[in-house]
Amino acid sequence: MRISRTETDEELIVERTLYTRRYLLVLDKKRCIRCEICQITCPKEAIEVTVAERNSEEKYLSISIDEEKCSFCGICSAICPMGAITLKINEEETIPVLEKESFPKLIHEIKIDYSKCPIDCNECQEACPFNLIDIHKDKKKKIVKIDVDAAHCPGCRLCELKCPEGAISVKKIFFGVIRIEKEKCPEGCHSCVDVCPVPDVLKIADDGKVEVNDYCCIYCGACKVACPVPEALILKRTVIMHTPVQSGAWNSALEKLTSAKELSKELAAKRMMKAIDAVKRRVG
Repeated sequence: MRISRTETDEELIVERTLYTRRYLLVLDKKRCIRCEICQITCPKEAIEVTVAERNSEEKYLSISIDEEKCSFCGICSAICPMGAITLKINEEETIPVLEKESFPKLIHEIKIDYSKCPIDCNECQEACPFNLIDIHKDKKKKIVKIDVDAAHCPGCRLCELKCPEGAISVKKIFFGVIRIEKEKCPEGCHSCVDVCPVPDVLKIADDGKVEVNDYCCIYCGACKVACPVPEALILKRTVIMHTPVQSGAWNSALEKLTSAKELSKELAAKRMMKAIDAVKRRVG
């Protein structure tokens, strides 16, 4: 068995080669927002996101994958809201935990009402902080086609917010609560603002403290990782939009990402749906 790790400015590649199989885990650094999602859910604790310093005033986040710990299970690939992690086995892209149905898919839901799209509007494309929207126009036929890379969209809803005609709607993947305890914020600190991937979710108010506009927050937790005072920034995920699944592996990940309370709610909802289905089968 051969294990290796290669890193460039654009990619981080972890490789494990056996006699009959070659595993590759590829992290696209251009897409990765260095959040805490994959770090929290990794069952082997192989992923670490840490705070680094570009200069004396600006902080940034760095991500590392331990090639010795990684089991190539694919959980990080399945749970990444940015679609920044790809797993390949013998050169074919795959996610073992999805194939085994032990983990759900995240739901990326974007709807566009083309009847409302003005031919001369580019607002959604310009608003997307991840460059995931491409607009094609035929002005002679007055046709607008909007291509959205939904697989890599974290559901920030900035495009929806900026659309003047209400033509685009986006459903969040993660719902939750984010709050700044201003009295606990270190004076002059703006580490959370520096690392937030979505513009204007976190910004410096007139009093020098950080304030939150959570409408476009994707609850990725990058701000939480960067905050030097854990009690100063409260972030809780309460709901994750995903496909149905019956799995202890997902239950464990859900509890880590949200809380035991939210896990109990989801399990109770599953039991209720099973009961409803059973009644329908008897009646029908």
